[in-house]
Amino acid sequence: MISKIDKNQERQRRHARVRKNLAGTAERPRLVVYRSLSNIYAQIIDDSKGVTLVSAGTVEKALQASLKGKTKVEQAYLIGETIAKRALEKQISQVVFDRGGYLYTGRVKNVSDGARAAGLKF
Repeated sequence: MISKIDKNQERQRRHARVRKNLAGTAERPRLVVYRSLSNIYAQIIDDSKGVTLVSAGTVEKALQASLKGKTKVEQAYLIGETIAKRALEKQISQVVFDRGGYLYTGRVKNVSDGARAAGLKF
């Protein structure tokens, strides 16, 4: 019998390999992207304290009106803009981008593009 590759397990391995050398500090916290089949989430984490500073996701009630009728790629761009605005409110202007083991294309790229457009530097 042919065994099928578990793509999520492979992604988690890639993410663990990258995380060995990537950490968020108080000066430059880590912007993490998680992508499920139907939603996308972004968090800004200070790894030195182990605290989530800012988060945004497509499941939030406050964002449902602005996300309605948009494609998943367009929603990802709005999530990037939202996380950047929330970060700038908390005086966070520079981050380290952690793509979470995903390829830098599609929704993951749009989150970073939206965050950069809203003023976040990485």
